[in-house]
Amino acid sequence: MSDTQAEAPTERTVRVMVVDDHPMWRDAVARDLAAAGYDVVATAGDGPEAVRRAKAAGPDVLVLDLNLPGLPGVAVCKELVGENPALRVLVLSASGEHADVLEAVKSGATGYLLKSASTQELVDAVRRTAAGDPVFTPGLAGLVLGEYRRLAADPAPAAPDEPKAPRLTDRETEVLRLVAKGLSYKQIAERLVISHRTVQNHVQNTLGKLQLHNRVELVRYAIERGLDDA
Repeated sequence: MSDTQAEAPTERTVRVMVVDDHPMWRDAVARDLAAAGYDVVATAGDGPEAVRRAKAAGPDVLVLDLNLPGLPGVAVCKELVGENPALRVLVLSASGEHADVLEAVKSGATGYLLKSASTQELVDAVRRTAAGDPVFTPGLAGLVLGEYRRLAADPAPAAPDEPKAPRLTDRETEVLRLVAKGLSYKQIAERLVISHRTVQNHVQNTLGKLQLHNRVELVRYAIERGLDDA
């Protein structure tokens, strides 16, 4: 576990919240993450409780089941990410159904991991999610990128008086192009020979300029403009 801690994406301990309606599973996940060096700041067993506690605890990463009483996981994700775009959400679900995966991503989830994953895979997925990287159970990443492309092929018509898109710097455009190609922040940093934190800053600046809320919307924006083929 020491290797995992050494690779933590920030100087401080990553704050994690675990949401699942099965107490034994929820406690086991929270225990495993705490043992790996994460700061488990809260847990919750239903949707409304998850929203309340997340807003109070301020986690960096939300490990979220989709099947929750009171309020579905996708609704929890959409509300919390809408209010705090910096929040990273890793869905941990028993369902590998494509519709569930795509709905979770569209609601703002950064990644999607099946509950069949090992403890080490979960620990690594939380680390990567905290760093802003998209994390998917093998086989699902291609599905999500394919959906991005489908959405981009049929974009909503622009209004005649729609304002001109904000101007991005050359570096922001370069980072956006690599994000659209599916590269992780770490890979982008290595490609451009800049720090991981600098990549994150460029992405946050771009989100602000374009008035977008998360990486999902950012990738769609980039693909609509053909940046993934540039």
